[in-house]
Amino acid sequence: MISKELLKSLAGKNNISLSDKSLSQLNTYAELLIEWNDKINLTAITDPEEIVYKHFLDSMMPLALLDIPEGSSLIDVGTGAGFPGLVLKIVRPDLQITLLDGTNKRLLVIKDIEEKIGITTKIIHMRAEDGSKQKDLRESFDYATARAVTSMPVLSEYCIPYVKPGGYFIPLKGPDIQEELKSGINAINLLGGKWIETKSYSLGDMGERNLVIIQKTKPTPPKYPRQMAKIKKNPLG
Repeated sequence: MISKELLKSLAGKNNISLSDKSLSQLNTYAELLIEWNDKINLTAITDPEEIVYKHFLDSMMPLALLDIPEGSSLIDVGTGAGFPGLVLKIVRPDLQITLLDGTNKRLLVIKDIEEKIGITTKIIHMRAEDGSKQKDLRESFDYATARAVTSMPVLSEYCIPYVKPGGYFIPLKGPDIQEELKSGINAINLLGGKWIETKSYSLGDMGERNLVIIQKTKPTPPKYPRQMAKIKKNPLG
């Protein structure tokens, strides 16, 4: 399916070590993704080389750009088909990964993939703004991440409440981040976060990306997150 040699080489260039087991699991993941995609619309990316770059390498990049301690807990908010959370679990089995999504059929696909590749994460079917109001989820994670086109003010309100003080919100964003980040700074601060830095990286010919690093410096006020309609209609700014 995918070129394991290409994926291993790309990972190695970014100081990410992939075991033969991880490479085999990622290959099976790609095969199952394509198989399921014929039944459920999971991804527009179906070319094997594009999967290597745009799904797998992109999802791994937090491991290249951050020193994530062994055993850290991470929630992937709006995980979709498992990017980046399931990929991170495959590459770093020591991480405690939670995958959250509001669409159950996607999570059923992830469960099937996990069973077939021998990986276990905690899977939660819940809307992002509802999940972070749960006592066992709110401010419970070392890291929260999301790979989404949603604007930074909206994405921050969905995700920062999950992060414990001292932890990090690390969204994976596209190439044009400066103006978006500027519009999100006030929201980040209101939610108890502080922008630390933005790390740019390349997916080769597949484009440029950014990892935004936001530290949670204080608890999120209880009134956040608001309901989805309010978040979308009146983003924090």
